[in-house]
Amino acid sequence: MNFIKKIVEKQIDEPVHKQFIRFGKGEYGGRFLLTLWKTKKIKLKTSFEFVNDLVLLCSEFGNCKVSGIVLSKENIAKILSEKNIKGNSETKKGGLYYQNNISDQELTPEQLIELEKASYATLLNIEGEGFKLKIKKKLPKPGKSEDKIDDKFCQLEADEKYYSKIKQYLFWDIPETKKVNIKHSVIVEKLIIPEGEKDYSKIRELAKRKGKIIRKIMIDNKETSKEIEFEA
Repeated sequence: MNFIKKIVEKQIDEPVHKQFIRFGKGEYGGRFLLTLWKTKKIKLKTSFEFVNDLVLLCSEFGNCKVSGIVLSKENIAKILSEKNIKGNSETKKGGLYYQNNISDQELTPEQLIELEKASYATLLNIEGEGFKLKIKKKLPKPGKSEDKIDDKFCQLEADEKYYSKIKQYLFWDIPETKKVNIKHSVIVEKLIIPEGEKDYSKIRELAKRKGKIIRKIMIDNKETSKEIEFEA
């Protein structure tokens, strides 16, 4: 289940919470971008927030070849070794994340899921039978304005046989269509600060954001919108 659907169904967990850490109080337009084309192939492009969700989606398609970078908050060298995943873990870059360079190799769905669980951002290229996912290797800087958000950070091309899984995972609330564009406005109305915490960086990371998300869906040049309340 992708993080937007978790919010809709009130299943807030740590992966959902981390999507909002970079937001302060205010309104942020044009976020969480999704575009789907359905022709002979299924073509999907998204903004960076969906990197981990797309990796988990690809794990449902079977064994795959992977390569790229995984960013993690902890050193995951032991996990790579235990799960027989080839890669090396470097020291934290800029004091934020460990950069784990994942060698070109074939992984099972179970290995891919374990790799995603250990990561903050799975910046991987993934290819398997009838599908190919490309993800850029450098996270965008926070605070970008709406018109500068990269809507092609992740690009997935897949055979039509995967359409039902893709639709159920990311476009569960839309009718059948050949093309759809979705974007979200995030409105943070309140910050819920953890009691007793004095460290500003921890407050920023642990504070919950409360507000609403406006989910705007464009089909055949007609836009509909849905309002979703959240606390994450």
